[in-house]
Amino acid sequence: MNPKTYSILKRPLVTEKSTTEKDLRNKLLFQVDRNANKIEIKEAVETIFKVNVLDVATLNMRGKLKRVGRKFTKMADWKKAIVTIKAGQRVEFFEGV
Repeated sequence: MNPKTYSILKRPLVTEKSTTEKDLRNKLLFQVDRNANKIEIKEAVETIFKVNVLDVATLNMRGKLKRVGRKFTKMADWKKAIVTIKAGQRVEFFEGV
């Protein structure tokens, strides 16, 4: 196992849309390291969650503008990964929420 495996996946994206994608299409959404490629993301998900990954799609997301008093600041840019897992396999982030 690569020691960098656990630093590739930053956090799962748990939103209403991601929950629907997980339930209906077996797709998981993660915020990932900006320098990670699809192969590294696939290996990390398979190693950590013990599932078979069929496909990985990545998106570079632009950071939003936030207002602080009279000034605007820009949040950091980040990378999103949409991981499709094999039918019948599941990953539960929050049980009973």
